[in-house]
Amino acid sequence: MEKDSQIRTGVFGGTFNPIHIGHLALANYLCEFGAVDEVWFMVSPQNPFKRNDALLDDRVRLEMVEAAVDGYPRFRASDFEFGLPRPSYTVTTLNRLAEAYPEREFHLVIGADNWAAFDRWKSPEEIVRKHHVLVYPRKGFPLRPETFPRNVRMVDTPLLEISSTFIRNAVREGKDVRYFLHPEVCRIIRERKLYE
Repeated sequence: MEKDSQIRTGVFGGTFNPIHIGHLALANYLCEFGAVDEVWFMVSPQNPFKRNDALLDDRVRLEMVEAAVDGYPRFRASDFEFGLPRPSYTVTTLNRLAEAYPEREFHLVIGADNWAAFDRWKSPEEIVRKHHVLVYPRKGFPLRPETFPRNVRMVDTPLLEISSTFIRNAVREGKDVRYFLHPEVCRIIRERKLYE
C-alpha cells in the first residue's frame, strides 16, 4: 500500500485507571482536527515507571475503555499490549503494531510531560526514526517545536488538566464526579464499587 494512502492511527497508551473525559476529549480533537484518522486507546498492563498499588485488573480497565469509546467509529479500545512481554515498552508495541498492520501509519500520542522525559524511555531514537510522535501540551512543560526531530510534531490540543489519580481519590472520598467520566464508565465504577 502506498505511504500516502495509509490510515493514520494515533496510539494513545496508558493504564486508563480509569479512562476519563480528558482522555476522550484529547483523542476526539486529534481525530476531528486533522492530526490522525483514528485513535487506538492502548490499555497498558504495566507501566515501567509506575508502581501498581492502585491498578485495577487489566480486563476491567479494558472494559471501561470499551464502554467509553463505544459508538464513535474513530476510536478503538486495544488490548494489543496484553500479549506482549512485560514490562511493555512503547518501542516494542509500535514495532509489533507496524508489523501486524502494514496498512496503518502509527502516530504515538504523548503529553509534553512524557516528551520531557522521552530520553529515559527504552530506545527513544528508534521510536523517532521508525514512527511518528504527536506531542500535546501539558501545564508546566513548555514545548519548543523548532527543536523537534523530523517525525515529531506538536498538536495544539485544548488543556484539560484532569487525572485518573484525581478521579480515584474523589471516588474514595465519596465525591460525585459523574461529569469527569463517560456515563458508562461512571456506571461501572459505581455498580462495582471500584476505587472505594
